[in-house]
Amino acid sequence: MTTTPEAIHGYIAAGLDCTHLEVEGDGQHFTAIIVSPAFAGKRPIQRHQIVYAALGDRMREEIHALSMKTLTPEEFAAKA
Repeated sequence: MTTTPEAIHGYIAAGLDCTHLEVEGDGQHFTAIIVSPAFAGKRPIQRHQIVYAALGDRMREEIHALSMKTLTPEEFAAKA
């Protein structure tokens, strides 16, 4: 079964409060922009760990490559 960007979007949204979430990919390689207040005060590796926790076992079983940009709402607004 091929994983879709929409499925990954749903998995992340179900496990993490996001104010903005974009997921793109080709079924094997995915990129995501994830904006969440949960990232405030966290280092990049800690932010990724939060996303991995939201994805759970799917990260090992379904998702083979996920590149992430993890931002707080304030960081995202500053880039807009």
